[in-house]
Amino acid sequence: MPKVTAALITLNEAANVAAALASVAWADEILVIDSGSVDDTVSIARGAGARVEVRPWPGYSAQKNYAASIASHDWILSLDADERVTPSLAAEIRSLLASEPARRGYRIPRLSHYLGRWIRGTDWYPDYQLRLYDRRAGRWNGRLVHESVALDGEPGVLRSDLQHFPYRDISHHLATIDRYTTLAADEMRARGNVPSLAGVALHPPFAFLRNYILRRGFLNGSAGFTVSALNSYYVFLKLAKAREPGPRTSDFGSR
Repeated sequence: MPKVTAALITLNEAANVAAALASVAWADEILVIDSGSVDDTVSIARGAGARVEVRPWPGYSAQKNYAASIASHDWILSLDADERVTPSLAAEIRSLLASEPARRGYRIPRLSHYLGRWIRGTDWYPDYQLRLYDRRAGRWNGRLVHESVALDGEPGVLRSDLQHFPYRDISHHLATIDRYTTLAADEMRARGNVPSLAGVALHPPFAFLRNYILRRGFLNGSAGFTVSALNSYYVFLKLAKAREPGPRTSDFGSR
């Protein structure tokens, strides 16, 4: 029966890490790679029985690949500190790993809690994430932001949700959008993909319509409207920054 390492990367996640680690207490190993927290993240993780290593921040993909490389087991469940593995998802993973899995990796639907409700719609749901994988067949792809696992072969799909608590409030959401759109714009510019002015004008309203109408954000009340509007704003800011003259510095995916 394959064993699994639950791997987290952290920085100043004292408010979140205990709940995240508790949700994977069933894993064969819990591994935390911290990039220099100045709060109680490391002591909380060690107190929860996790194996903890502190190392400088090299970027999202590099840190996650490092975690996988030093894990005690080949199967990796990659988790962020603001995520929770539900009992039903834990049971599904344990059942899957009771024998040799048919696939080398599995996508998990992610369900986000925002402004007091679970968001079932917009681009946020089902937000499939390839988080359970065999490290011999997959690696994080090196993107500065919105990184994902590049897998040898087609992944399977799990049914149970991974819970996500991404933002404390709208101000936190906006600050994250500002940081992530800088990284995304840097990647676009590095590829020589500078959008046209027409693209900057047209893509954001289409993003809003996709989120709010086609993906049924309207069924999620005011929170669904806010998510749809801020997803559209994300698109605008990313494209506008990609057209911004002069050099930008994203510091390799700085947190």
